[in-house]
Amino acid sequence: MNKIGLFAGYGRFPLELAAVLRDAGKAVHVVAAREETFPEIEQYASSLCWLHVGQIGGMIKAFKQAGVRQVVMAGKVRKLHLFRNFRPDMTAMKGLMRLKDRRDDTIMNTIADLLAEAGLELIEQTRYAGEMLAGEGHLAGPVARKRADEIAFGFAQEKVIAGLDIGQTMVVQDKAVLAVEAIEGTDEAIRRGGALGSGKAAVIKVAKPDQDLRFDVPAVGPDTLQVMYDAGCNLLAVEAGKTLIIERQRFIQMAEQLAISVYGSHGE
Repeated sequence: MNKIGLFAGYGRFPLELAAVLRDAGKAVHVVAAREETFPEIEQYASSLCWLHVGQIGGMIKAFKQAGVRQVVMAGKVRKLHLFRNFRPDMTAMKGLMRLKDRRDDTIMNTIADLLAEAGLELIEQTRYAGEMLAGEGHLAGPVARKRADEIAFGFAQEKVIAGLDIGQTMVVQDKAVLAVEAIEGTDEAIRRGGALGSGKAAVIKVAKPDQDLRFDVPAVGPDTLQVMYDAGCNLLAVEAGKTLIIERQRFIQMAEQLAISVYGSHGE
């Protein structure tokens, strides 16, 4: 059985990807973030090591002891941990000294470099999760009529923001930007934007223009829909072919139940 390392962050994506890897015949050796990872990850793991965010050296040691050569990352590790109760080990401190800024891409590329220096290859999140990617067109929920212009507007605006590595989510209504995701994360951006709308706000989720598929691939799931419903947003548009849909069947059912229209688009 082939071995693979999985660094598991927040959400159900690590659980779903771990199941896919196991079904593909992989022995999944997991390093999980104590501050983020769901405990259910244990059922998919051939070995499991719990570490605090920032223990990069500990992660490398665990993977090397498990004998893996390739590592995949799944699930968010919120950047706010850099500012709250951050516990870097010596390897992480070495990486921090290299940072020219604290943008997501800068941080993740530095982690990838530290892994490579230890002989570990960080592979694309989508290599084994291709079936989870969103298609194009109407994906779930009621058909949204006369909102193509709003989707195109949101995509054009959010691609600029994503290109600046600020965030991948925007909330719009009537061709006005209500909220832009920053360090607080997707859910809080949706709540802020929805509170300013009139119950018909649209959530736009895109990849960065030069998205590195090894990390931070945009993802949506049932939790996204619930936050949208609670906030008063009734349209979700994601970038086709570059956005992961977590728990797809449940996601489709919830979109119908909550009357949230979901579309995959390339932004044209």
